[in-house]
Amino acid sequence: MIFSKPETTFRDHARLNAKLAGMQDAFAYCAELIRTADRDRFIASLFAPAERRGALHALYAFNAEVARIRDVAHTALPGEIRLQWWSEVVNRERDEEARANPVAAALLDTIERHGLASETFVDLIEARRFDLYDDPMATLADLEAYAQRTSSSLIALAVQVLAGVQAEAIAVSAGIASGIAGILRAFPAHSARRQLYVPADLLERHQVHLHELFAGRSSAGLEAALAALRDVARGHLATAGERMTALPLEAIAALLPVALVRPSLNRLERSPPFSPVEVSPWRRQWLIWRAARDPGRIAG
Repeated sequence: MIFSKPETTFRDHARLNAKLAGMQDAFAYCAELIRTADRDRFIASLFAPAERRGALHALYAFNAEVARIRDVAHTALPGEIRLQWWSEVVNRERDEEARANPVAAALLDTIERHGLASETFVDLIEARRFDLYDDPMATLADLEAYAQRTSSSLIALAVQVLAGVQAEAIAVSAGIASGIAGILRAFPAHSARRQLYVPADLLERHQVHLHELFAGRSSAGLEAALAALRDVARGHLATAGERMTALPLEAIAALLPVALVRPSLNRLERSPPFSPVEVSPWRRQWLIWRAARDPGRIAG
């Protein structure tokens, strides 16, 4: 009995080392994924403490995976299947399969290690079902709720990973501002595939005809509707700025991508609706670096 224990211990150590190596590979995969799929958040993550970056990479890789499901699946049914799979993963119903998927494996490890609520992930996934269809975003309130369930939730989760605190107030306003800015940047791509995130009630108020919009023809009404939406984003950004002082300093990296919102909105304001001029990659990196040095610039 005494001499059998070391053999068991060696075997257990071997399994543990293999598991640790597998997790390291999973987190490395997540880092590489967002390096290419979500460059802004990857750059922002470099300003987080080294021991927390892997968890951020897992969150952002998961977000990238569910955000691009429509592009990968092409039609609604396979997209629904993929979203359902992710729901079951975060609910711990597919642990065996999750271990074979590097993003899922890293995400589950992050959820467990940082005590993240699976309900938040399920709600984010449910919100992404809208992406699979061509139903229009009916109202501005619907758009704000969509941005809150996706962009705001991701910020709140990142804050919890970094500082172990809840930051719903600032995450909601910052996430809605960031989400709307992203939707405005993607407006040409969305309209080209007849997908409408700009609220229908806003378009109706400005007498925008959908057949002209989907044909790629601009109008005074469309420009006015997009300007109104930019103002909504700026309002949420201002609210986020007012709440910045409540954010722990160690959580700043979670908010750094929000530093791109105001410059993006300003650039969009000077661009034709169907030919937006993007903020260049080098300038985006510089804006994130500047905000890391002076967090007051995140929403300023």
